[in-house]
Amino acid sequence: MSFTMQAQQPLTRFERSNGTETSTYEEALAFLRQLDTRFSQMKVRQVGETDAGEPLHLVVMSTDGDSDLPRLHKKGKTVLLINNAIHPGEPDGVDASLMMIRDMLTRRNGWALPEQLAVCVIPFYNVGGTLNRNSTSRANQNGPKEYGFRGNARHYDLNRDFIKADTKNARTFAELFHWIDPDLFVDTHVSNGADYQHVMTLISTQSDKLGGPLGEYLREVIEPYLYEQMKERGFPMTPYVTTHGPNIQKEGLTAFNDLPRYSTGYASLFQTPGFMPESHMLKPYDQRVQAMSELLRIFVNFAAENGPALKELRAEARRQVSQQPEFTLSWQQDTLRSQPMRFMGYEHLYKTSDITGQYRLIYDRKHPYEANIAFYNRFLPEKTVARPEGYVIPQAWWTVIQRLKENGVQMTPLRADTALEVEAYRIESLSTVNAPFEGHYLHTDVVVESSRRQVHFRKGDMVVLCNQPQNRYIIETLEPTAPDSFFAWNYFDSILQAKEGYSDYVFEDTAEALLQNDPELKKAFQEKKRREPIFARSSKAQLDYLYLHSPNAEPERMQYPIYRMLPKP
Repeated sequence: MSFTMQAQQPLTRFERSNGTETSTYEEALAFLRQLDTRFSQMKVRQVGETDAGEPLHLVVMSTDGDSDLPRLHKKGKTVLLINNAIHPGEPDGVDASLMMIRDMLTRRNGWALPEQLAVCVIPFYNVGGTLNRNSTSRANQNGPKEYGFRGNARHYDLNRDFIKADTKNARTFAELFHWIDPDLFVDTHVSNGADYQHVMTLISTQSDKLGGPLGEYLREVIEPYLYEQMKERGFPMTPYVTTHGPNIQKEGLTAFNDLPRYSTGYASLFQTPGFMPESHMLKPYDQRVQAMSELLRIFVNFAAENGPALKELRAEARRQVSQQPEFTLSWQQDTLRSQPMRFMGYEHLYKTSDITGQYRLIYDRKHPYEANIAFYNRFLPEKTVARPEGYVIPQAWWTVIQRLKENGVQMTPLRADTALEVEAYRIESLSTVNAPFEGHYLHTDVVVESSRRQVHFRKGDMVVLCNQPQNRYIIETLEPTAPDSFFAWNYFDSILQAKEGYSDYVFEDTAEALLQNDPELKKAFQEKKRREPIFARSSKAQLDYLYLHSPNAEPERMQYPIYRMLPKP
């Protein structure tokens, strides 16, 4: 190819290296800026901060050159958002997206930018991990020669950060996501795990979590289209391979439980169907990028062809979620419902390891197989909660208020000190992990006691009404028993610790008087000593019990500080 032709159609590092290398951060941005100067249909924007100190970039493409997303929605454009390099050691989507952008603008390789579509691309979401380039951290992966690192500049896995939002990346993404308001969302990855013939696997937003006609549309229309088109293009696709063992023919596949901490689970909170394509780590890099390119083309085609129906279903879902009476906080796998999927695997066997002397797993590529297997892709509600009128958030919890605002939640400050009758939660019990997970000691198995009480709120405390399209986000973050609630992610840990205490030798006399003046407490105390020998042998446990049942106990401890507003009579 002549220099002039290369200037007209710039090549990526992936192409120049014959499919063995991926672009650096600087190379990709230079490539995109070169296209930006030549084509009015494309804009490269700096859109916010990241932990690395470098800005997050967004590419916006539309045939009329408009890059204002709210205005594009008003024009009726369908909006597709593609996110790359959340795990920069998995750069397949980066190279596929760079070539897609160029080919759409130059009408190369059969590409064209559809009139009715706006395409948004984040070339590198994890900028810090992208800059931390190496060739060793992906021990199981077959290329490229160099790549970025999974953790971001502060060593966070950004695909666990969408709800807790510890990073600047996540906070920027939240504001960007709501400005873009994508009708379809794609977050590109590379798999880890089992070996099989498929080059591409797919995680979809859970259709039951998405709910209603939109969830049914995802399951009955979008997913079949994606699988059929990939098969026609020579890359038969399988659901992401999650099993308890290698015997996939017997066990089948289970759908991924995409909690709101993950990108697709987060997107579904706002009625956006999300997809996480995972190319197979052991396939050659050029083959993986080719498969990702084909899948991105299929997403573009689907969005262009079905935009009006998708936008109407999303609008209806938002109307519905604004008023639905009950919300599911956690889900469980439906083990009775499955659908058949064609799976192309390898037989497996075990042999003695030369290193450990124990059995090791081997996938035998000399013995491939194809079989219909069960795919368990349906979920059932496990824990539900009634939609409150709203929540009152004392202004002291400003980090929570800030997160809600970043996610488009509407709220109103109280104009004067006000007493309200509300539903209050007291934390009765919880479990906490023993080792840190993404910077947190996550709480699980949270049990609360609910009561009605009158609470005095101050001027400036925030009222969040649950009549918004953001209701799922509001409820799943503010209900403490939800698995990805702000409480679970330690936003409220200060209430779990007592701030006052007692000295045993002083409180002994107080406790004695307390028992003399409260016969019911005395009876309960004596019964507890009778039933619990360990309690009966511990003076500290007994005094703690009486202290917690005395007027001296601080009411703030274990009192969840967000309050549910009761329905108006």
